[in-house]
Amino acid sequence: MKSVLVLEDGTYFAGEGFGYKGESIGEVVFNTCMTGYQEICTDPSYNGQIVTMTYPLIGNYGFNTYDNESYKPHIQGFIVKELCDSPSNWRSSVSPEDYFIKNNIVGIKAIDTRALTQHIRKFGSMYGIISSECGNIDTLMGRLAKEREAKRNLVMEVTTKTAVHQPGAGKKVALLDFGVKHNIIRSLKSRGCDIHVLPAFYSYEDIMELKPDGILLSNGPGDPSDLPSVKATIQKLLGRKPILGICLGHQLLGLSLGGNTYKLKFGHHGGNHPVKDYITGRCYITSQNHNYALREDFSSDVQITHLNVNDGTVEGFRHKNMPVISVQYHPEAAPGPQDSAYIFDDFIRLMEG
Repeated sequence: MKSVLVLEDGTYFAGEGFGYKGESIGEVVFNTCMTGYQEICTDPSYNGQIVTMTYPLIGNYGFNTYDNESYKPHIQGFIVKELCDSPSNWRSSVSPEDYFIKNNIVGIKAIDTRALTQHIRKFGSMYGIISSECGNIDTLMGRLAKEREAKRNLVMEVTTKTAVHQPGAGKKVALLDFGVKHNIIRSLKSRGCDIHVLPAFYSYEDIMELKPDGILLSNGPGDPSDLPSVKATIQKLLGRKPILGICLGHQLLGLSLGGNTYKLKFGHHGGNHPVKDYITGRCYITSQNHNYALREDFSSDVQITHLNVNDGTVEGFRHKNMPVISVQYHPEAAPGPQDSAYIFDDFIRLMEG
């Protein structure tokens, strides 16, 4: 079926639709990963976004029941150059086309994804609409403008609605779920942790009632400044328990310590971002997914520990006087190397005192 992608600046790309037939609106971003498309689709941090894959062929190993990072896909739409219709992998249980139909995801293929990516890099990430129902650009621009006016609380859409306990014999971790990936939970479980996954709206009193050994602030979608109540809760927790922040949790932790965030021009989305650890001098290849970054100048009590080699943005910090560590990238992800997993070991050591 014919389909079209229209961006809010009037740029449009005509192509072929796949997956669910209809329309979808979201912020258009690009991801530079060559594999891991299923993990990307099910990452709650992509809630509200239409994802463009820069790698030209997607779907060659199909989809399975093992690689989900959440209970369902959260992307608003999916854009590829070519979608494989004959996947080959012993774990594959559903074809890409059937996967997107089953999960009501609107997709578009056979467009120049390189040109789209260059446009986003030049002008910044922007909202767009994919439609297989209407080809009138003016009409679609009107729908896009109307939808943009609607305010969504992206974190509250993906957080757990009730507390979930995953028993373990080790340290008790209160995990504030802003859109947590399954592999963060797996990383804690592999270290024996007793995990309480808590809704993002949990209060300071509710959290402390659990008597946790440590608190983990998870990844998630959207702008951290949209969560003032969460920031207030974190400020009460500071100094009371060891805290680890990851991605959105890292940004919220920085805001709670007096910092500020800003929106990146086109964000960091991919599995090949080099990050330098200024404590050890090592450089890591990391997986990232965020549109906002923490400004460097926020507290003399904070030591910046990690910086992005590409653009110098803050990728990690630790507090000089409190048991607080934080990283912007995803230590639970494995974009090839798995050497960023040491962040969880550092968190365990903080909880051990």
